Amino acid sequence: MAETLIEVRDLFKGFEGRTVLDGINLTVERGSVFAIMGGSGCGKTTLLRHLIGVIRPDSGEILVGGKDIVLFDENQMDGYRKRFGMLFQMGALLNSLSVHDNIALPLREHTELDEKIIGVMVKMKLELVGLRDFEHLKPAQLSGGMQKRVALARALALDPEIVFYDEPTSGLDPVVTGVIGQLILDLSKRMGITSVVVTHDIGSALKISDKMVVLFRGRVVAEGTPEEIQRSSDPVVQQFIHGSPDGPIPLRQSSRDYLEDLLDM
Repeated sequence: MAETLIEVRDLFKGFEGRTVLDGINLTVERGSVFAIMGGSGCGKTTLLRHLIGVIRPDSGEILVGGKDIVLFDENQMDGYRKRFGMLFQMGALLNSLSVHDNIALPLREHTELDEKIIGVMVKMKLELVGLRDFEHLKPAQLSGGMQKRVALARALALDPEIVFYDEPTSGLDPVVTGVIGQLILDLSKRMGITSVVVTHDIGSALKISDKMVVLFRGRVVAEGTPEEIQRSSDPVVQQFIHGSPDGPIPLRQSSRDYLEDLLDM
């Protein structure tokens, strides 16, 4: 039986009288690829911020390895954050630093390794993402897809057991999207890394995920394998999968709705 690494129980969060997360429950198995999907404003980014300890819920539990991170003090939270890597939507590379120094940054900040060992580890991480000979370049000299791969190498610098991905294929062409998806799969299957992928890219998610959830208005409306999600009769799920303009997911927003949705970006 697979081991549960992350479990979210009855998670609630509101901002200024608006409920953003409305009783979220989910489980993520160790070594799996788990996708959190949904349209803009559904709550997926807010959920991710809870999972990485940036936001605390109004109520509920987030168990990681059996420990509730909601109850962690700052020292415990610092220790938890060293256990995971984070791939940000825009990569968040430092343009003033070389590829080498971007990847070396967490090693220099959080370890006492000497520069020779750090150099070896940087090369190893670049090898993992297929960019072995690019360490001397600056981010501005790389394509968008290459920047995402460098950012992934940096996320792997401390050998995390979990990697969180925020829209990893956003802005990428289909070929590079496939490359990123394959990297996520390889990290899971070959290295046992648990991957939590927040995305609205349904095509990529269906290809790489072991399990998925679909959020709508802060609630989980569907959960299961890609095959189970595709067979779901829920109208929200069907509209999201097929990209239909007709269905419960609204296409028009008032200015107030738009401003409220910014809370979830």
